[in-house]
Amino acid sequence: MNIQFKKGVLELCVLSLLYHGEMYGYELTSKLSEAITISDGTIYPLLRRLKNEGYVTTYLSESSEGPPRKYYRLTETGTEYKERLITEWSALSAGVNRLIEGGLEND
Repeated sequence: MNIQFKKGVLELCVLSLLYHGEMYGYELTSKLSEAITISDGTIYPLLRRLKNEGYVTTYLSESSEGPPRKYYRLTETGTEYKERLITEWSALSAGVNRLIEGGLEND
């Protein structure tokens, strides 16, 4: 899949996963990898940017399997941003699907 296209939707995917519950970075990468192919280093710069923009917060939690894990939690602002992105994604994907299916010829 085209890397630029994937980057455009990765943010929405991360916010959507965090909407359903807080996760640590590797956990997010694993969940995302179930649906789309991503490299390990892709997610952390995005998470850092989302934190800097106030869409997620972080906290450390002890782990029985090694060093403490940094968990990411969606903020209220992040939830609102996710909803805006979903609206934009829905409009974009509906338009693209109409074009792909040739639906604009009859409009």
